[in-house]
Amino acid sequence: MTEDDKVVVTVVAGETEAEVVCGLLRSAGFECGYRDTESLDSALEEFTAAGPREILVHASDLEAARALLAD
Repeated sequence: MTEDDKVVVTVVAGETEAEVVCGLLRSAGFECGYRDTESLDSALEEFTAAGPREILVHASDLEAARALLAD
């Protein structure tokens, strides 16, 4: 997935939820990934893997991925 092709399909509470959502998307044939959000949610965020994650998909898959996650 190139940097220009990635779009945020949803934001989840943490890394565990991001893994579950990406697993669902991948099982449906979507390539996806996740990253930390820009917002700091805790003073310890820079030291731990806590905080919200953005789920990323290809721009061309955005609508279909949203529809899958809405079900």
